[in-house]
Amino acid sequence: MTREGSLTLDRGLALLQAVADAGGEAATISELAAAIGASRAAVYRLLVPLSERGLVWRDGNKVRLGVGLLRLAGQVLPQLREAARPVLRELAEKVGATAHLSVAQGDQAQAVAVVEPTWTSFHVAYRVGTRHPLSAGAAGKAITLRPGGGEGWVTSSGELEAGASGVAAPVRGVPGLKASLGVVSLEPLEASVAGPAVVAAAVRLAEVLKQPE
Repeated sequence: MTREGSLTLDRGLALLQAVADAGGEAATISELAAAIGASRAAVYRLLVPLSERGLVWRDGNKVRLGVGLLRLAGQVLPQLREAARPVLRELAEKVGATAHLSVAQGDQAQAVAVVEPTWTSFHVAYRVGTRHPLSAGAAGKAITLRPGGGEGWVTSSGELEAGASGVAAPVRGVPGLKASLGVVSLEPLEASVAGPAVVAAAVRLAEVLKQPE
């Protein structure tokens, strides 16, 4: 790829990210131009191939994410689960609690991968696809935890399910991924043990996901 082609690709990706960062609101051409540091004419040119592939949808001066991203997202989750499974397995066996990976979906956290421990007498059955607000539960709060916040992990007790305790840490450093990795148990979790364990697991998962092909 030529340098010019590389720059065009980089700008196109930056534009797509800017549209995504607008959240539920449609972004205007002027807002997108300011976000990526380009002219309005350049934004119009960059939108053409993105629109043709269904990655964005234009309505006059407004731009939203396109349904073509759903097809791509459908391929991402299985790969994310596969990458996370060994890390979750090790965490579940070490802590003796159900381990899970959750990702942000708008203002909610969704469990996308779950591994249960094999040696405990009983454990939480946490279903893949379970959703809850980012403002509730350790998994949701960990996703929004700012760098340097607290001890690096979040705890919760009885917020989502009576008697259930959770500990979770954010998965940081993976572009485009807002996620947390944690454990949930029907018994009180010792934060001094579970906390460092989920932080270490979150770091390992981030390293796996950032490895070059």
